[in-house]
Amino acid sequence: MRVCGPDVWGPPKDRSAAHRVLRRAVELGHDFFDTADSYGPHVSETLIAEALYPYPAGLVIATKGGLVRPTRHAWDPDGRPEHLRVALEGSLARLKLERIDLYQLHAPDPRVPFAESVGCLAELQRAGKIRHLGLSNVSVAQLEQARAIAPIVSVQNRYNIEDRGSDRVLAACERLGIAFLPWYPLGAGHALKSARVKKVAARHGATPAQVLLAWLLARSPVMLPIPGTASLAHLEENSRAAALELDAADLAALG
Repeated sequence: MRVCGPDVWGPPKDRSAAHRVLRRAVELGHDFFDTADSYGPHVSETLIAEALYPYPAGLVIATKGGLVRPTRHAWDPDGRPEHLRVALEGSLARLKLERIDLYQLHAPDPRVPFAESVGCLAELQRAGKIRHLGLSNVSVAQLEQARAIAPIVSVQNRYNIEDRGSDRVLAACERLGIAFLPWYPLGAGHALKSARVKKVAARHGATPAQVLLAWLLARSPVMLPIPGTASLAHLEENSRAAALELDAADLAALG
């Protein structure tokens, strides 16, 4: 998401720098990239293909459809089956793939029956264009409704140490063995300045961002944080969070 231009709109100012971030992520061992056709729009998927195609073995590229960007600041749901079919074909072309490993409905569309949107993606899965189906920005009830239509392997909801509104969804994912992908994993930045976070970070010789990512990893075995960045330095910093183990005292201090 962050390799695009400001406001996730248009291309980055330095395209080669975006390519370097993507390639470095692979070098660091990251094998799951989350993107969407609305990032740019279309820019993030294009950059991934430019930087990484032909893709290394084992790399999973997850993308999403169901949000449109008519203007820089608009993120409008469009869950109509006719839109989702076109969106998927566009993602396949930009990513240079014949099948998307994980395709996620980006958000429920209140104007379209949820079952119609999920049902369309299930049809595309049966057609061989999608390997696994995921959801984003959903409730427990919507997760259960979708599971009655097709197998669901992941849920991507907003979640971080300051915003735990999806605790029930996370618990459902744990019970069902479904991956939970927290978007906005570092929040709006307030937690980075929190005294309790800084204290834990100092104890481990880590940064506040690393502590927040480590907290997510410790929170649940199905948690897969997806921090975004356009910075090589931040990429390196975020990567080191995977090796940071928080103990019971740390978790108690963080709340």
